[in-house]
Amino acid sequence: MDMKFPHSFSKMANYYRRKKDAVFHNAKPINSGNAQAYLYGVRKYSIGLAERLDADYQPPPSDRKKSSDSTGSNNPEFTPSVFYRNIAPVNWFLRIIGVLPIVRRGPARAKFEMSSASFVYSVVFFMLLACYVGYVANNRIHIVRSLSGPFEEAVIAYLFLVNILPIMVIPILWWEARKIAKLFNDWDDFEVLYYQISGHSLPLRLRQKALYIAIVLPILSVLSVVITHITMSDLNINQVVPYCILDNLTAMLGAWWFLICEAMSTTAHLLAERFQKALKHIGPAAMVADYRVLWLRLSKLTRDTGNAMCYTFVFMSLYLFFIITLSIYGLMSQLSEGFGIKDIGLTITALWNIGLLFYICDEAHYASVNVRTNFQKKLLMVELNWMNSDAQTEINMFLRATEMNPSTINCGGFFDVNRSLFKGLLTTMVTYLVVLLQFQISIPTDKGDSDGGTNITVVDMLMDSLGNDMTILSASSSTTTHSTATSSTTPPPASAKHGRGHRG
Repeated sequence: MDMKFPHSFSKMANYYRRKKDAVFHNAKPINSGNAQAYLYGVRKYSIGLAERLDADYQPPPSDRKKSSDSTGSNNPEFTPSVFYRNIAPVNWFLRIIGVLPIVRRGPARAKFEMSSASFVYSVVFFMLLACYVGYVANNRIHIVRSLSGPFEEAVIAYLFLVNILPIMVIPILWWEARKIAKLFNDWDDFEVLYYQISGHSLPLRLRQKALYIAIVLPILSVLSVVITHITMSDLNINQVVPYCILDNLTAMLGAWWFLICEAMSTTAHLLAERFQKALKHIGPAAMVADYRVLWLRLSKLTRDTGNAMCYTFVFMSLYLFFIITLSIYGLMSQLSEGFGIKDIGLTITALWNIGLLFYICDEAHYASVNVRTNFQKKLLMVELNWMNSDAQTEINMFLRATEMNPSTINCGGFFDVNRSLFKGLLTTMVTYLVVLLQFQISIPTDKGDSDGGTNITVVDMLMDSLGNDMTILSASSSTTTHSTATSSTTPPPASAKHGRGHRG
């Protein structure tokens, strides 16, 4: 090991003389599998890191982790897998319900294996859940076929059938498990690169928030399902259980997305602050190039997040749009008879899914803004007068990199996940609600012409709101009709005169 130190130090010295960073942009950072292979041309702080990783390094105690983000230490202990450990509570919950069968044997060693015990458990859980959901769906189909009430009652009945659609997310996540495992490995590589450049481990503090989410969110989800079934249908425990599992699935996928986007936002903010602070003390061109490479890695992680979970969140967006539209329509159609007990379940369903869709879109928007826009602001505020020409060139290249590399979270080219998506879905939702309400209003008119008088809730609402005015109008119209009928039965005088003249 001692013979490798001079060679490594000479390579580090040669690195600071370079003006190009193409080698480090394409190279992979140190990982625990083969640390010594990456000692060729590594950055500062990397030699001690490589020794610890090569010697089966264990994470430091909790009291030493607190000093990892202090700027006073020159070479604090490296904490591996910070990102994975921060989102671990939600990951474990998803694995319990058979959704995320990814095997991880160490930093940067996550993979999807069809022969693993995790995948076998996921398949068995999915088959049992599918049989249970099929039994519940069969009962719901019989209920829908036996309906003979108004149109809005059928829509509310279909709402319980739509609620079982999230079971399709599980095989979709199997399809995308390899890309998700690669995303986890890329995060481990990014953390090593962050340590090599900044000298500190990535100071994410999201584990406590993830733990609270993994405990509180399932409880709230089960309560919302139980209240919905109590208020909108007969509470049958045998049929409520699969709804609780599937509602927890959608809620925890939203929480998982929230934590990943929150980690990207926090990392981008920390990187921008550390870069601005470093420019105040030292400003060599090589250091600017280091942070540019680090930002390019973070920008790639932002794009890969949308690509890794592309089909999952395309399905989630369509499902949430559909369920929100049906629940709001059922709520609006039932309000004509006053706020009843069924409206409680519809309100909870609508608000729950609107909140889930909002947080998915808002956190992705916030992450994209922090990664690109806020970093561009930091670069534009840099004083270039005291820098040499090489450093100014690197700053200009950094700005061009932020302009040319998109940092938006895009679901595989289908759409960007941001606040504009939330606004667009709500706008489309309002259009469909207007169409459904117009269709509902047109039903009593057609039936009234053919059958001669059936009452629908919207007509009742209009009649009740008019009250006595409608009674007065109906009375006046009946008087006019009566006078018209009397005048029509009275023979006209001209005809009588003509008759008498004919007889004469």
